[in-house]
Amino acid sequence: MSSTSTPSTSAAVCASAFAPLQNDTFLRACLRQATAYTPVWLMRQAGRYLPEYCATRAKAGSFMGLATNVDYATEVTLQPLERYPLDAAILFSDILTVPDAMGLGLSFAQGEGPRFATPVRDEAAVAALAVPDMDKLRYVTDAVTSIRKALNGRVPLIGFSGSPWTLACYMVEGKGSDDYRLVKSMLYSRPDLMHKMLQINADAVAVYLNAQIDAGAQAVMIFDSWGGVLADGAFQQFSLAYTARVLAQLKRHGVDGQVVPRIVFTKGGGLWLQEMKALDCDVLGLDWTMNLGTARALVGGDIGEQWQGTASGAGKALQGNIDPNVLFAPPAAIQTEVARVLDSFGRPHTDTTTSGPTQIFNLGHGISQFTPPDNVAVLVEAVHRHSRAQRA
Repeated sequence: MSSTSTPSTSAAVCASAFAPLQNDTFLRACLRQATAYTPVWLMRQAGRYLPEYCATRAKAGSFMGLATNVDYATEVTLQPLERYPLDAAILFSDILTVPDAMGLGLSFAQGEGPRFATPVRDEAAVAALAVPDMDKLRYVTDAVTSIRKALNGRVPLIGFSGSPWTLACYMVEGKGSDDYRLVKSMLYSRPDLMHKMLQINADAVAVYLNAQIDAGAQAVMIFDSWGGVLADGAFQQFSLAYTARVLAQLKRHGVDGQVVPRIVFTKGGGLWLQEMKALDCDVLGLDWTMNLGTARALVGGDIGEQWQGTASGAGKALQGNIDPNVLFAPPAAIQTEVARVLDSFGRPHTDTTTSGPTQIFNLGHGISQFTPPDNVAVLVEAVHRHSRAQRA
C-alpha cells in the first residue's frame, strides 16, 4: 500500500531538485502501513552527545551561529546519520525560532538554556505580537532545502516547531521554568491575553511549518514539550485546541506530491490520549510513562481504519517511548529495554494490503548531552534486529 500522492500547486522548491527516496520505512509507519522492521530516529539526535557536533558548534561560535548557518546546520543534521543507520533525519534548529522572529531576542549562553531579552508579560506586549515575516526565518527554510539535497534520498527529512502553548511558556517566562508561575498566572488571571497570544502563535507555527514543507520537509512534528504541566481542562483549552488550529492549516502534500505525515508529541500527555485521537494528525508521540500496548488499544486503531474527519478520529501511529536514561546502562540492559518497549506495543502490523497499528521507535524525550555515543549504536541495532524478529 503506497502513500497517497497529488501534485503540489505552490511548491517553493522544484521536486526535481531532490533525489528519489531510498528508505521510506519511517513515512510508511507514520501512515500506518506495514514495514519490514520498526523504524527508529531519536529526538535531538544531532546534538551535544556527539563530539563532531561539539566541534562544529565550536567553529560556529554559538548555538544560534550554528542554527542560522545553512552549511553548519546541514553538517550537524547529517552527523548522526553518518554514525548510525537511522530511518529519518530531523532538521537541526530550535523550537524557539518563531518567537525570536517576532522580535523577542533569543540567545543561548554556553551551558544554559534559551533566554528571551523581551518576555511577553502584559497587555501591551501581547498587543505587539504578530505572525512574523517568514523572510526572517529564511535561514531555516534554506537549511531544509540544503539538508534534503545533502541527504540525497537516503532517509526522509522531518521539519518541526514548538507548539503554540510551549512557545507561550518560553515567551512569558523568558526562559525555561520549574514552576511555570508567570505563564500560568497570565493564563488564570488574564485568559483573554493568553488566548490572543496562542492564536498568533498557532497561525505563525502553521505558516512556518508550511514554509518547511515547501522547502522540502517530508514530515512535520509539533513539540508540545510543556503541555503536560497544565491541569486537566486547561490542557484542552490552552494547548490541545491550538495544536488543532495549527493542524487545520497545514499542507497535506510536499513538493514531490507525497503525503506529509504530521506528528504531535505532548510530554506528559498520556492521560489525554483519547482526546488527542481526534487531532487531524497521523502520529502521536509518547513519553516513557505511557505503556505502548495501552496506548495502542486507546488510539492505535483497527486494521483498515482510515481518517473519516469525525470527532473520534482515526487510528494513530505511535512514536516512542524508551526512557532516554536507558542509554546510560550497559549494552545488555539497553538491548533488554529495547525489546521490552517493542514487545509492549504488541504484534506489528504486517498486512501490506491495508493499514493497521504501527510504531516508530524513539526516546520518550530528547537524548541527554551526556549519552555515550556507542550506546546509541547498540540501541539502533537492537531496534532493527528485534523488530525484524517480531515479524519473522
